Amino acid sequence: MRLRAAHVRVRVPATSANLGPGFDALGLALGLHDELDVRALGTADVRVEVQGEGAGAVPDDETHLVVRALRVALDHVGAPQTGLHLVCHNRVPHGRGLGSSAAAVVAGILAARGLVAEPEALDDDVALALATQLEGHPDNAAPALLGGLTVAWTEDPGAAPAAPAGAHGPGPVRAVRLAVHGDLQPVAIVPPGHLSTRAARGVLPDQVPHADAAWQAGRAALLVEALGRRPDLLLAATGDRLHQGYRREVMPASLALVEALRARGVAAVVSGAGPTVLVLARRLPGGGSDADEAIAEAFGGVMAGWRVLPLPVDTAGGSVTAMLD
Repeated sequence: MRLRAAHVRVRVPATSANLGPGFDALGLALGLHDELDVRALGTADVRVEVQGEGAGAVPDDETHLVVRALRVALDHVGAPQTGLHLVCHNRVPHGRGLGSSAAAVVAGILAARGLVAEPEALDDDVALALATQLEGHPDNAAPALLGGLTVAWTEDPGAAPAAPAGAHGPGPVRAVRLAVHGDLQPVAIVPPGHLSTRAARGVLPDQVPHADAAWQAGRAALLVEALGRRPDLLLAATGDRLHQGYRREVMPASLALVEALRARGVAAVVSGAGPTVLVLARRLPGGGSDADEAIAEAFGGVMAGWRVLPLPVDTAGGSVTAMLD
């Protein structure tokens, strides 16, 4: 397959996975975006310029995650490899549980989609499968690609290969978009320090009590209803016994904030693997949210360096915004 473009621009949202009880399944796209200009070069050179988040800290060569994902996507469709010049305008915080690696992977795959002559060869089904292959889990990749609220899952080995109606993903990886109530106002509370996903997963037990698993299943089911139609149920629906408590030792300040907010009636959870705290608030008619006062109280003036970011739900997902030949 030949290349059809030499210069594309892509845009990918931040995401928050788990949302409390939906561990490794639920994800929400947020209105905070990385934007990348990707230019195919006539030489074998690779140049990566990073502005904003990650500047000076991430690789500027072939090992950059966007480049790696782009290469995998080009190989998948049999397109020629090329030299690359990337300019990354990053706004998604790194190592904070807001899906920065999923954003990079999806951006690389979408950049390949924009460059090749047959973009349908990298449709959303293929893109989700490739992103999951690189990421390991589809919970962040699905909302980064599709936008909105998603539930992702992996079929059991030997399951029928055809995707159910409305589902994305070939083979074992599936995802669907779910309805989100118009009053939902996510608020990301981002700490100054980062935490690797590996460290956050490393403290999780191999087994949990059956009673906790049953309790969790009920909350995950309730959360779908709360996010879509009954935001008054969000506090109850965001309870968790599967992962957050076990992570206290690696993010004590985040868990203390979650507990302080929930004690004030606010639906607060750890965003993804943390340490960002995500509040699922309700938008007020005059602006702001019903959690603003509780957030100010819970901070207590001692959490210096944390950022409070009210963010809309991103409904578009990742996209190729321009081809700039």
